[in-house]
Amino acid sequence: MWVGSGEANDRNSSGWGNGVYRSTDGGENWQNVGLKDSRAIGRIVVDPKKPEVAYVAASGHLWADGGERGLFKTTDSGKNWKLILQAPAPHNARTGCCDVMVDPGNPETVYAALYARQRTPWSFTSGPAATGGEDVGGIFKSTNGGASWKQLAGGLPGQTGRIGLAVSASNPKIVMAIVQSYEGGSSDINDLRSRSGGVFRSEDGGEKWTRVSTIDPRPFYFSQIRIDPANDQRVYLLQFALLVSDDGGKNFREDLSEKVHPDCHAFAIQPGTVPPPKPPKPEDRNKPPKPPVCQRLLLGTDGGLYQSFAAGKNWDHLNKIPAGEFYRITLDDSKPYYRISGGLQDNENWVGPSGVQSKEGIRNSDWTALSGGDGFYVVFDPSDRDVFYAESQGGEVHRINLRNGELRRLRPEPAEGQPKYRFHWNSPLIGSRHKAGVIYLGGNCVFRLTDRAEKYAVISPDLTHNDPMRTTASGSGAENYGVIYSLAESPKRAGLLWAGTDDGRLWVTENEGSKWTELTNNLPEPAHGAWVARIEASAHDANAAYVVANAYRAGDDRPMILRTVDLGKTWQSVVGDLPPNDPVEVVREDPVNPRLLYAGTHFGLFASFDQGTHWIRIADV
Repeated sequence: MWVGSGEANDRNSSGWGNGVYRSTDGGENWQNVGLKDSRAIGRIVVDPKKPEVAYVAASGHLWADGGERGLFKTTDSGKNWKLILQAPAPHNARTGCCDVMVDPGNPETVYAALYARQRTPWSFTSGPAATGGEDVGGIFKSTNGGASWKQLAGGLPGQTGRIGLAVSASNPKIVMAIVQSYEGGSSDINDLRSRSGGVFRSEDGGEKWTRVSTIDPRPFYFSQIRIDPANDQRVYLLQFALLVSDDGGKNFREDLSEKVHPDCHAFAIQPGTVPPPKPPKPEDRNKPPKPPVCQRLLLGTDGGLYQSFAAGKNWDHLNKIPAGEFYRITLDDSKPYYRISGGLQDNENWVGPSGVQSKEGIRNSDWTALSGGDGFYVVFDPSDRDVFYAESQGGEVHRINLRNGELRRLRPEPAEGQPKYRFHWNSPLIGSRHKAGVIYLGGNCVFRLTDRAEKYAVISPDLTHNDPMRTTASGSGAENYGVIYSLAESPKRAGLLWAGTDDGRLWVTENEGSKWTELTNNLPEPAHGAWVARIEASAHDANAAYVVANAYRAGDDRPMILRTVDLGKTWQSVVGDLPPNDPVEVVREDPVNPRLLYAGTHFGLFASFDQGTHWIRIADV
């Protein structure tokens, strides 16, 4: 078994990996076999006749140039790797390989797609826009195992972005691709159809192509196409829903995915699952037999893993796999069991108990959905246990009353004619520890919500740099830049608030916003000007706080945790002996022991018992 690490669907929240892993005992044990600087791997294809031969499509670093990019091949189970396809210099610094397929009948025939892309914290560019206008992407074919390559062009568009590939197992001459193209101008990111890209089909091994459909939904995020191994007319396309075609890709429908969670990202078809033909009914004897279709499908979505034994007509949700991803969690003080509430990636905000007085233990039915969309911060109402304040993407704050079913939208909006407020994908929303019913929300400024969030007041100026060249969403629809990303209230002193922004500014107020003091220039390098990922106000000393900064979006993976004991005048690093290339996202101080700290990094959870001098990894997390 082979696994490629890193996220190849390049959202602004995408994490990265550290290469290729291989198991020879069915997944019990794994060994890293290289390409540790590939960051994101889109596909691994193993030679069906030689299991020691594998091809790896490496997309490369999302936020910076360089690294291991392109198509790599091993002939000795990963002991050695050879880069066999890449873009010409200097564009190979931003161009990787996004997909690879081999001819199942002749593994020496290989198809691969090159794709240039790069992110900044405020934008996403791909295709020629990422390479100074040079068109270096496209589909390439080798007939000698990657020793030499030919770019395929007949009928394909130029100025390509991301490309997904499929080769028919029943007729390997049939090759299909879903192609992003900027010819004729870019399509809107939310447009399901492309001006010049879409679904392309070749029936002669890639020499000539026909555009069979204009559909190409959100290519940076999907771009996955599959052909049924038993029937080259049966084609699947992944997007928000699962699309299926029975005419070779000319027409697609989405009736097979009505019972699965949206955003389809992974798909597998089990060969050999075509049922034996049944005797035709009397009225059908003169009709041609129905084409074979493989019945067993596996589908991975934002809601987990699904399985079908009926070619997608019905699905089983394999919900014993813990695939949910919490952005944030919070607790209340309910007795005897406190409640946990939080938001999940594309799976709403939820609340549930920490324990139950039942021998069955906590069940799914003990958890209650609060509001839709991507879930983030949740605040418990201090005076009514049935009322919650929950946030989804873009600062969308809702008040939810579980007793009567009320759902009320309460996001602050500017007066008519005033500039719009800006909110991050997951804007900070915190309840005050000192003033019951007061909630603070971070946008480009700090908002104080009162009267069950019916009223709001702006209690800060714009705390960001407010650079007009960087505050307009660009690229993939989620780049909301120039906003407050972290907000904290001191547990020790009322009115003491800390705010940090994604464009590198840090602030403190001691009087609930009447006056703000900027601390940005007090931060040492490299944290100065870096994204403020988390602020932890000390529960033991009102003058103390911790700040997590990260600069991986600028190509710097160093961990950064800073501590102040004088309200931000001076700062000391408490990174200690954390791994050197593992950025920190969160730090928490123990509420009882001030010397006990916890840090969450991209690759693990750590604890320090000496206030950050030494750290130990908490295993199995």
